Amino acid sequence: MDIDIDKDVCIGAGQCALAAPGVFTQDDDGFSALLPGREDGAGDPMVREAARACPVGAITVSQPVI
Repeated sequence: MDIDIDKDVCIGAGQCALAAPGVFTQDDDGFSALLPGREDGAGDPMVREAARACPVGAITVSQPVI
């Protein structure tokens, strides 16, 4: 899966890191970031929930086009 975080929209609420801590974290400024090596979601079933939990819709999850 492809995960995109719109850094211009993110407000650092941290809901993504709470919902899927194995994929998301917060950077030094408190904004959403993907953990190294987890850019594809690592099969975590909570990635889509993390995107839904974002209060500003900064996270987009999609299937890669083959």
